[in-house]
Amino acid sequence: MRPTWAEISLSALRENFRAVQSHVGPRVTVCAVIKADAYGHGATPCALSLESAGAKWLGVTTTDEGMPLRSAGVRSRILLMTGFWRGEEDEVVRQNLTATVWEPWHVEVLSDAAQRLGAGPQPIHLKIDSGMGRLGVTLAELPSMCRVIQRASHIVLEGVSTHFASSEVTDAPETQLQIENFERALRIVKDAGFSPALCHMDNTGGILARHDSWRDMVRPGIALYGYTLPLRSMKASADNRPTIRVRPALSWRTRIISIRQFAAGQPVGYGGTYKTTAPSRIAVLPVGYADGYRRALSNRGRVIIRNGYAPIVGAVSMDLTLVDVSKIPGAAEGDDAMLIGSRGSLKVDAAELAELSGTVPYEILCGISKRVPRVHLP
Repeated sequence: MRPTWAEISLSALRENFRAVQSHVGPRVTVCAVIKADAYGHGATPCALSLESAGAKWLGVTTTDEGMPLRSAGVRSRILLMTGFWRGEEDEVVRQNLTATVWEPWHVEVLSDAAQRLGAGPQPIHLKIDSGMGRLGVTLAELPSMCRVIQRASHIVLEGVSTHFASSEVTDAPETQLQIENFERALRIVKDAGFSPALCHMDNTGGILARHDSWRDMVRPGIALYGYTLPLRSMKASADNRPTIRVRPALSWRTRIISIRQFAAGQPVGYGGTYKTTAPSRIAVLPVGYADGYRRALSNRGRVIIRNGYAPIVGAVSMDLTLVDVSKIPGAAEGDDAMLIGSRGSLKVDAAELAELSGTVPYEILCGISKRVPRVHLP
């Protein structure tokens, strides 16, 4: 097999879940978000591991992310955070999935499906657009939507939710406005005769940035996998550090498949964007942008080999990356090269790769492609 793989520590995942639960306290339900194949970590193994750690709720994007979890034996509640497509309503009912809704037709077709299939009332979570402008019912539309839910014979309003646009900014005025709009929405919902058991707003950023918006449920994503974005304040130049201790669950590794000896002045890789400045030993790694190892790391990133850092030299290509091992004594073919991970005091994580690539850790983790096998460790 091609020697490039990712290892996922399920014990780290469970520890991170428990750290979040401890932070918010036992009163608050933690919906563990495992959308996008658990941020590239493998949804089914992660779901089963999180369930064993006490997760009562799991968050996915769509029906086709929820169905394989049920087939694998996952029994926790599964929240479809971006609803469902027309034609999927029967499967939502059969698989005991909980739909987020914001359009009248969501409610109508789901109620019809439950009645047709002889199922009981279907729980739904109503999404409020409190100011992000993406998905959800606006305050103006909300009274009409409440009437639609009231008329649906096989629907029960279990939850009301929204999503922050700037959750990691501790004093963002738009966040305070969103909280106030959500409060107004809850009053409208309660005036319509509903008593939702689960109201929720916060992702990882919100969990870290504030306590007053946690409500009944929180929806951590990136924190479960060992990362948090630094909190920011509009008034202070220094970042506030997160208060939850988590550790990365994923390490990404490959092996040296060849080592080349070059004299000074030798261009390497596509376009010759790097030239050796002295006699050099250049190692070839079987990983590239087709694996999700970003081209933006060309001549910028580094990997861990033995007890040292090896800088990337030349352009990251589709299948291969070159690193300089001249300063790593004994480096040889077959040596382990760590793309993401730590060894002793050495560390390269998704946050570092994101900063070098001009993106966020989410994209680095989700971007590791399907051709990289995932190995799940207990």
